[in-house]
Amino acid sequence: MVKTVIISRVADGLPLAASMDDEESEDLTEYKNQAKSIFKKLAKAGTEQRCSIETGQYFFHYLIECGICYLCLCEKSYPKKLAFSFLEELQVEFQSKYGTEVGTVARPYAFVKFDTFIQKTKKQYKDTRAQRNINKLNEDLQDVTRIMTKNIQDVLGRGEHLNSMSELSSKLSSESKKYLKDAKKLNWMAIYQKYGPLIAVFLFIIIILYIRFKWF
Repeated sequence: MVKTVIISRVADGLPLAASMDDEESEDLTEYKNQAKSIFKKLAKAGTEQRCSIETGQYFFHYLIECGICYLCLCEKSYPKKLAFSFLEELQVEFQSKYGTEVGTVARPYAFVKFDTFIQKTKKQYKDTRAQRNINKLNEDLQDVTRIMTKNIQDVLGRGEHLNSMSELSSKLSSESKKYLKDAKKLNWMAIYQKYGPLIAVFLFIIIILYIRFKWF
């Protein structure tokens, strides 16, 4: 079944609408954070207009139309054909209602009222054995087998890897500086321990000689 839905503007990743009842059933915070990361990467040239992304026990499915990304999180067992049919229904309705306004909004979730349609449509697609959905599975829809399937690490991994390498480099640089500072300190301590007594004796003799010749 469909677990959550987020609709965003591709140009800047601004969330426009989302399903609001997800928290009642389970914690999907991790997956919503992954969705935000996916949206950040969609503005790049060459992004697939339709894609499925495997993540743990779920799949993200998304389609992009007219600069808007429609994304849903589904259980792995949920038919891909139904998932994209669901997204297509959302796209048609959202475009007809808010298509001309999308480029003008600046605040997140400006079209929160669209959740009413999302919830209604989710219920219709909940039972894969319902006659309506069986008919859709039998329809000659776009061949979903041609839709690219990726792993979440493939989509987000490179950026996270580069960030991790940058953080590691900074950490190693800081540790290297600290090591050099500590090494210098230890070096001076070793010199002091080795030659300190001799220097002290030498200075003592100099002082005695100075006093003797100065005052006697």
